[in-house]
Amino acid sequence: MQADWQPSCSIELLHLRAQILAEIRRFFLARAVLEVETPILSYSSGTDPQLDFFSADYHAHPLQQTLYLQTSPEFAMKRLLAAGSGSIYQICKAFRNGESGRTHNPEFSILEWYRVDFTLRQLMDEIAELIAALFKDRYQLKATQRISYQSLFYKNTGLDPLQFNYDAYCAYALKSGSPEAIELCKTDHNAWLDFIFSHFIQPYLGENALCMVYGYPACQSSLARINKDNPLITDRVELFINGIELGNGYYELTDAQEQNQRFDEEIRLRKQNNKATLVKNKQLIAALQSGLPECSGIAIGLDRLLMVLTKSNSIDDVIPFPILRS
Repeated sequence: MQADWQPSCSIELLHLRAQILAEIRRFFLARAVLEVETPILSYSSGTDPQLDFFSADYHAHPLQQTLYLQTSPEFAMKRLLAAGSGSIYQICKAFRNGESGRTHNPEFSILEWYRVDFTLRQLMDEIAELIAALFKDRYQLKATQRISYQSLFYKNTGLDPLQFNYDAYCAYALKSGSPEAIELCKTDHNAWLDFIFSHFIQPYLGENALCMVYGYPACQSSLARINKDNPLITDRVELFINGIELGNGYYELTDAQEQNQRFDEEIRLRKQNNKATLVKNKQLIAALQSGLPECSGIAIGLDRLLMVLTKSNSIDDVIPFPILRS
């Protein structure tokens, strides 16, 4: 039986983690992408209604302020982009409260990068190159899969994810043996999409292959821009291997006014759902107003990546000291 003071993962896995980080740095160095560091503590955090946050009280007389542990370095990195940094990447810790389970730890390692003048398709090409480099001689992956969210959703459910039909979604819930979805999701299209995708689609994505799902419904746009040719979808991609979500990327929104409106809507939803009230990040809005360059970016969970590489059953198996041992 393992003593409480001992790490959850093996020493061999510590070496593998170090090798992966070194290879990531070599990958971006070869492409002249600058490594940066941004604060973990900030006066504001994201307003995503799906996330809970860690806060800390800052005392420096006479100043007393609540600060937040960042759920990702996205806002600060975009401020660097607006200041003229060029393409950048970061390896850091991120924090999300209330998240635990087989693929979740409240503190986790993240790789996030932004490529100036890259379209989403170009970013997807680079993602495939990075994953191939990291998996080479370690794990044989099948050919990379690219599929639109709409075609994937329709193929698996017969439902159109871009046009919400409450009766059709309820009928699917009953047919699939999940009547609880009707009460949980009610008339919230976004909630229905999350429920159906996570229960009936995601577990089967990317069997020993990198699966990139793109073209998410506009109601799930987050920080991505709406597609210029189809206003019903957003320029967003998510990565999956063996049913595990590894990353989330966007052709980044650069419109300050639209971003401000999205923040306001997310704050409204947080209040509606009795979530903690947060202050919108005005520094990001100011950065967008000054001019964020055209770019695409993505965040990849490094602990989950190690889970896949080592065929581990739990994120605890690849973290030296998960939350219950921290």
